[in-house]
Amino acid sequence: MPLTRKAYRAAILHSIADPAEVGIEASYEYFEDGLLVVDDGKISAVGHASELLPTLPTDIEINHYQDALITPGFIDTHIHLPQTGMVGAYGEQLLDWLNTYTFPCESQFGDKAHADEVADIFIKELLRNGTTTALVFGSVHPQSVNSFFEAAEKLDLRMIAGKVMMDRNAPDYLVDTAESSYVDSKALIERWHGKGRLHYAVTPRFAPTSTPEQLTLAGQLLTEYPDMYMQTHISENLKEIEWVKELFPERKGYLDVYDHYQLLGERSVFAHGVHLCDDECARLAETGSAISFCPTSNLFLGSGLFNLPMAEKHKLNVGLGTDVGGGTSFSLLQTLNEAYKVMQLQGARLSPFKSLYLATLGGARALRLEDRIGNLRPGSDADFLVLDYNATPLLSYRLKQSKNIAETLFVLMTLGDDRTVAQTYAAGALVHQR
Repeated sequence: MPLTRKAYRAAILHSIADPAEVGIEASYEYFEDGLLVVDDGKISAVGHASELLPTLPTDIEINHYQDALITPGFIDTHIHLPQTGMVGAYGEQLLDWLNTYTFPCESQFGDKAHADEVADIFIKELLRNGTTTALVFGSVHPQSVNSFFEAAEKLDLRMIAGKVMMDRNAPDYLVDTAESSYVDSKALIERWHGKGRLHYAVTPRFAPTSTPEQLTLAGQLLTEYPDMYMQTHISENLKEIEWVKELFPERKGYLDVYDHYQLLGERSVFAHGVHLCDDECARLAETGSAISFCPTSNLFLGSGLFNLPMAEKHKLNVGLGTDVGGGTSFSLLQTLNEAYKVMQLQGARLSPFKSLYLATLGGARALRLEDRIGNLRPGSDADFLVLDYNATPLLSYRLKQSKNIAETLFVLMTLGDDRTVAQTYAAGALVHQR
C-alpha cells in the first residue's frame, strides 16, 4: 500500500463553535506552530507540532510553511454558475438586472461545449479563491448541472448544485414547465445525488418565476428524496417583495409562499433575506432552514443590509454567499470585507472570528455538513487552505505589525483576495497551487 499519510506544519486556525453562542474565546482553536495530519483524504490529527511530531513515523512527508496560516476550505452557500460571464454588469437593481444581463447570459447553457467551458472556468475560480464547497445554481438547462458535476467529480470536490426550475415570468427561450422541471430534476437526482462527494439541490429560482404547480412539484421532490437540498431566493429587493405579494395575494408574505409549498426544512437554504421580519426569522429557525448572507451582491445591486444580529437572536443558521454574478468576486475573503462594512452601516460589529465562522463552520452548519467539512477536527474531510502572509507587499508589511491572531485574521479579510490563497486541498489532494 502506498503511504497516503501526510502532515502540514504552519500556524493553524479553525472555528469549533458560533461566537454568538459560546463567546469569541471558546469559538476557535489556534496553534501558532501547528500540525495537520491527513490520512486517505481525511484529517486524522490536528494540534501543536511539538506534541504531534513525536507520534509520527520518521519517514512521513511534512510540508512546512513559513509565514502562512492553514484554515478549513471556504464554503460558499450561494453562487450562480451561468452568471460567470456577466459578473460585474453595470447599472441595474435586481429585476432589471435579471432581464438585461442574466437571462440572456443563461440562455447559452443548453450547449454542452459552452456549459463545459464555463464549468471549468468556474471551478478553477472557486479553488483559486479557496472555496472547496459551494451551493450552486445551474441554469434551466440540465446540461449546466451535468457539466458542473462532471468537472467537480474529477477533482473529488464536495459540491451541491441544481437545475433552476422556472416556468413563468422569464423569456420564452428560458422557461421549462412544471412537469418538465420535475422530470429533469428527478433524472439529475438519480444520476448525481450522493455520487462521490456530490449532492443535489431542488432549485426553484424564486417565487415570481414559478407557478403554484411548479412549487408543488418542487415540494414533492423533497418529500420523495428526504435527504435532498433546496435552494432559492427570498426578500432580496423591495420591488421583488411587492411582486410576490401581487402574485400570491392569498399568502401572508414571501416566506409563507415557500412554507405553503413545503420548501422549508433542514437542508433548505434561502439566499439574501435582507428584508426578513422577526416572525420570518423565527419560522426559518424553527424549521431548521438557513440563510445565505451575500453582502457583496446586496451592496452591488443596491438591495439593502442583512440584519445578522436579528438572525443570531433567533439562532438561525447563516452561511456566507458570494452570489456571483450579483456579487463581484469569487473570494470569500473579499466577501467578508464587505460583510464587515454591512455590519458597520447598521452600528454592529463583525469580529474576525465570527467572520471565519461564517465562511467555514457556519456554512457547513447551514448545509448540515459540519460533521464532514468546515473545521479541521479528526474525521473531517481534508478540505483546507494555506494562506500566505506575504501574498502582496502591502499584506506582508501590514502583518508584520500584527500583535495577535485576531488582528492577523482581520487583516487577511480586509486586504486578502485570491492572491492570498497559496494552496487549496480537497479530500487531501492539492487542487490549486498559486
